[in-house]
Amino acid sequence: MIALILGGARSGKSTYAEKLAEELSSGGGVAYIATADALDPEMESRIQIHKTRRPQGWRTWEGDVWTLPDDIKKLSGVMLLDCLTMYISRLFLASPEAEREDEEAWLAAEARITGQVEKIFSSFAEASHSDDRSHLIVVSNEVGYGLVPTYLMGRRFRDMQGRVNQLAARRADGVALIVAGLPLWVKKGGMSH
Repeated sequence: MIALILGGARSGKSTYAEKLAEELSSGGGVAYIATADALDPEMESRIQIHKTRRPQGWRTWEGDVWTLPDDIKKLSGVMLLDCLTMYISRLFLASPEAEREDEEAWLAAEARITGQVEKIFSSFAEASHSDDRSHLIVVSNEVGYGLVPTYLMGRRFRDMQGRVNQLAARRADGVALIVAGLPLWVKKGGMSH
C-alpha cells in the first residue's frame, strides 16, 4: 500500500507520516528514506530534529538520490520517504537546463526527473507485490497555493512539483492533505488512519 501525505510548510505532514508509519509497522521498525541534503546550518538543524524524533529501531537510508529507485527494492516492510520535494529539488538543482531559457531542453530534463519519481513507485511495486505488510509513505509539499514565483527556476520548480504530486497521487492508494496537523483524506483507498 502507498500513502501520499501532502501539506504546506509546517503543516505537520512529517509528524503525521511518522505516526502513520509507526502504526503500520506495529512497532516492527521503519525504513526512513531521508532525501534532504545538509547544505547549510539551518538544514543541518532541521535534519537533526527529524533524527531525534525518530524511534531508535528505525533504519535510515541516506544514499545517492539517483540510486534510490534501485535501493528501494532492497528495503522491506514500512518505508517512509521524507520528502519527495527535497528529492526532486536535488535532481532539479543538478539539472543545468533548469535555469536556461531553452524550454525544450527543460522539458526533457523535467521528464528525466519525473521518470526517476515514477521508478520509485515501480520499484516499490516490484519489491512488495507478494508482501501485504509492505507500505510506502511519501511526504511531499503542496507548493501551488502561494504566489507565482517571479523567476524562471521558481516557476519551473513549482510547476514540476505540482505534476510530480499528481503522479504520486495517481500511484498512491491513499492521499491525505495535512492542515494544521490534521489529515484530510482526499483519496481513501484502504487507508483508515
